[in-house]
Amino acid sequence: MEQEKKEVITIYTDGACKGNPGEGGWGAYIILNNSSKKEIFGYEISTTNNRMELTASIQALKLFQDKEYLEVYTDSNYLKQGITLWINAWKKNNWNNKQKKLVKNVDLWKELDFLNNYHNIKWYWVKAHDGNFGNEKADMLANKAIDLKISNL
Repeated sequence: MEQEKKEVITIYTDGACKGNPGEGGWGAYIILNNSSKKEIFGYEISTTNNRMELTASIQALKLFQDKEYLEVYTDSNYLKQGITLWINAWKKNNWNNKQKKLVKNVDLWKELDFLNNYHNIKWYWVKAHDGNFGNEKADMLANKAIDLKISNL
């Protein structure tokens, strides 16, 4: 019996901060198929931009209970490099960086690592504010969360 091939789900994520640290928002624009799209966003009263970048991806990935094929697009080199390159060394070194200090945002990195290993994910970096519709939409959602001071989860 031939196994059914799942469609790839596309996710654009972004984080924003008014001050760093300061009020923060995260947003994710999710394309389930050509006709079905989902927008999620959230707010934190005191955070950093990097935490919001990580949170956007975590919240988007947590929407999927079944293992999925996902493409995640981010404008954050911190997120893209962290999850695809740096994380293996961090885990090998008990979540310490090269300076032998605990990795910043380790709580979020651990959660993202679990989700990354659960799903089949390809990570992509896109240039911010460069006309990419999905990235612009995620940015708008992150800033909307700050403006409204709410989460839509």
